[in-house]
Amino acid sequence: MVVIGGAGFIGSHLVDALLERGFAVRVIDNFATGRPENVNPAADLIEHDIRRLEGLSNHLRDADCVFHLAALPRVSLSVEKPVDTHLTNALGTLNVLEATRKAEVRRVVYASSSSVYGEQEVLPLRETMTPNPLSPYAAQKLAGEQYMRLFSRLYRLETVVLRYFNVYGPRMQTDGPYATVVAAFLEARRRGLPMTIYGDGEQTRDFTYVSDAVEATIRASSSAVTDGRPINVGSGRALSVNRIATLIGGPTVYAPSRLAEPRHTLADITLANRLLGWYPRVTAEQGIAMLLKDAASPLERRLVK
Repeated sequence: MVVIGGAGFIGSHLVDALLERGFAVRVIDNFATGRPENVNPAADLIEHDIRRLEGLSNHLRDADCVFHLAALPRVSLSVEKPVDTHLTNALGTLNVLEATRKAEVRRVVYASSSSVYGEQEVLPLRETMTPNPLSPYAAQKLAGEQYMRLFSRLYRLETVVLRYFNVYGPRMQTDGPYATVVAAFLEARRRGLPMTIYGDGEQTRDFTYVSDAVEATIRASSSAVTDGRPINVGSGRALSVNRIATLIGGPTVYAPSRLAEPRHTLADITLANRLLGWYPRVTAEQGIAMLLKDAASPLERRLVK
């Protein structure tokens, strides 16, 4: 198995899970957002940038499945740097597919994003809805999805597309302006600072614990559906940003709303249930409690229990 982006947040958890199940794993990463220390030492580690097609197929030889999780994530980063993010998220994905085809790999599992839905009039969000990207990042992920379907049709490459909904958990990036809301709130609590809520805080998100996302991803490597159709990976439940702040605990401050982000997201996970036999196991309350317990000092840990 090859995990592209295996030094990143979700990718490193996927590597651990694959190794635990007895697979030989090769990690490819350029460490733009991933960290070498995230990579399980039992995996082979190769430094390569997917923006460079040359040599990429050599790293994929003899692989049964390629998990493509490499990306420059976050909507706000793509708004500031649309060209840079395009080169990794769109061109890089095309390079992965072409290298996979040349290496004669059986299947690619692609990590897409719920951001491709954009603003929709109806919830929950179903895979049959017309995408409405509001940011360069969303458009780039949608381009990747289109390439997955094209390579399936044109070259008979097996492809599976997973639309992740707000994945959080250990090893997520906690610093900088592009951290996710859960990560940013936890970091603010750790530093004794107020949590910054953009807008009124009543916007809602479907939060997915990383172990649930990893389980769906592994199941996608052996699913019967291989034509690049998207499959939602979420909890099937939405919580407001204000509710997340309450669960983490601490003072809050409010700031103007961010551009290019939908008001609400909520995954319909019927397709994942049916095609992958997958159901989420960790609620947001449970996941945040685990993160608080891991991050707490001995005194705080007793208080969190």
